[in-house]
Amino acid sequence: MLTLLGVAVVVVGFAVRLNPLLVVVMAAFVTGWAAGLTPVEVLAAFGKAFNENRFVSAAYLVLPVIGVVERAGLQERARTLIGRFRGVSVGPLLVVYLLFRQLTSALGLTSIAGQTQSIRPIVAPMAEGAAEARGVTLDAATRQDVRAMAAATDNVGLFFGEDIFIAIGSILLMVGFLATAGITIDPIHLSLWAIPTAVVAFVIHAARLMLFDRALRRRAAA
Repeated sequence: MLTLLGVAVVVVGFAVRLNPLLVVVMAAFVTGWAAGLTPVEVLAAFGKAFNENRFVSAAYLVLPVIGVVERAGLQERARTLIGRFRGVSVGPLLVVYLLFRQLTSALGLTSIAGQTQSIRPIVAPMAEGAAEARGVTLDAATRQDVRAMAAATDNVGLFFGEDIFIAIGSILLMVGFLATAGITIDPIHLSLWAIPTAVVAFVIHAARLMLFDRALRRRAAA
């Protein structure tokens, strides 16, 4: 039971708003100490995990690239491009992106888009441009609403689409957990049952997007 002290460290650390990385490291050392590991062994475990998951560091390569293209005017170009299409509004634009995100996630292509890769530099500016093309005045609050809806669209598409992919971590986790309880189930069955949930999530969020689009048009007409 002492090994659960690491969970207490995480709860307390987040409650007092310490640096998340520092909290996780502290929790790891406390858990290791409770399990009878030396500090060197805990560091070795960190190193082993990092070495086996080197792909995680790819994010550090993506961020500078996104920063460079943003500085070169990617957001402005995306906003200008979508502004040329007068018939495009925020709702339909984000619905198309939601469909794209769900379909690609269902095929296991979860990293093909995301908050850093597509939402911040491309999709959110395009949504803002679509709103402005419809005559919506984007004050600070409205602009943040548009950006938040774009970010939420990516989250919904990814979360409910990835469970359809048979080899995703969440599916394998559920299969393993059920196996420990003596329940044997094929991963394909969980993936198939994730399809109705994804469809319902798509319909609900698409309706939210269209209602949001209608609210924006009302602001423009007011």
